[in-house]
Amino acid sequence: MASTNSWTLELESKVSAPRKFRACVMDWHTLAPKLAPHVIDNAHHVEGDGGTGTVRHYNCGSAVPFNAMKKKVEFLDVDKCECKYTIECDGVETSTWNIKMKPTANGGSVAIVECTSKGVQANDMMLKAKESAAEMFKTIEAYLIANPNAYN
Repeated sequence: MASTNSWTLELESKVSAPRKFRACVMDWHTLAPKLAPHVIDNAHHVEGDGGTGTVRHYNCGSAVPFNAMKKKVEFLDVDKCECKYTIECDGVETSTWNIKMKPTANGGSVAIVECTSKGVQANDMMLKAKESAAEMFKTIEAYLIANPNAYN
């Protein structure tokens, strides 16, 4: 029987929820290879228009515990800054990610990332994926702070 592992991240940010969502979720396939090539080498579009049902293929860098992954958008609500997607990759039967960006009183946001994976080969694989996700959110936040007109 396949084992199931899950984790949750809550990351506060000085960047507004809509802006962070556009960069971290809607344009991640473009930003990740530029800002963190050790996480994502490159990405290409497989099918869809960017919304629900869209599939992208990613070649991963050395910081990620697998060589490649395919990501499918299962749910997307840009106005509410929420999405759900599934990932297929080496060593993981299925991986489901739920991401919500919520505004904070100071004009920033909090990202809530929940990941549940089945068929994980090793617990350290999940830990590395969690660390990579946290790094990507922080890297994109730093990019957005340094580029205040990006993703407005």
